[in-house]
Amino acid sequence: MKVSLLAMGIALLQFTFSPVYASKTAATASYEDTAYLRVITERAGKIVTALGLPDSATFLRVRTIVANQYRDLNAVYTDRDSGKIVQQDVDAKIAKLHTAYLEKLATELTPQQIDKVKDGMTYGVVQVTYRAYNQQLPNLNDKQKAYILSTLIEAREHAMDAESSKKKHEWFGKYKGRINNYLSAQGISMKK
Repeated sequence: MKVSLLAMGIALLQFTFSPVYASKTAATASYEDTAYLRVITERAGKIVTALGLPDSATFLRVRTIVANQYRDLNAVYTDRDSGKIVQQDVDAKIAKLHTAYLEKLATELTPQQIDKVKDGMTYGVVQVTYRAYNQQLPNLNDKQKAYILSTLIEAREHAMDAESSKKKHEWFGKYKGRINNYLSAQGISMKK
């Protein structure tokens, strides 16, 4: 029994490390990497196109910055999912990436353009939600409107680093809860 298990183990190792198997797994990984890079480059391109940049060189530089951010965020979440790092380390790495990313964007873009990039990364939820609050509650005063907008912008800062569309929307959901609590304390009911 021990001999047959040993033989099976050796055969498995030989198969796993054989050049044919290794090239197939490398080819699969390479294809997946290429497909992923294509997806994030297209996504970044759509975001950057909306900025109406003056020339193609600037467009390409900014698209690369945005695509690299998606890639870097994905690497952190992949490491977490594979058990290489714990959530506390994920949070620290994401915070560092966030700061560096905004610094890189600032070398190419105005603050207003950076906001458009952030909106693109978060599906324009800030504007959609802000508009919805103002339509549902037309009697909001300027202070209440400012609170709503600043809270949504804070949510966007977290959401733009989230790993999926679902997680991005969860950040906004959390902050909408804060807004609703604030409005309730102001005597405004959201149940109307």
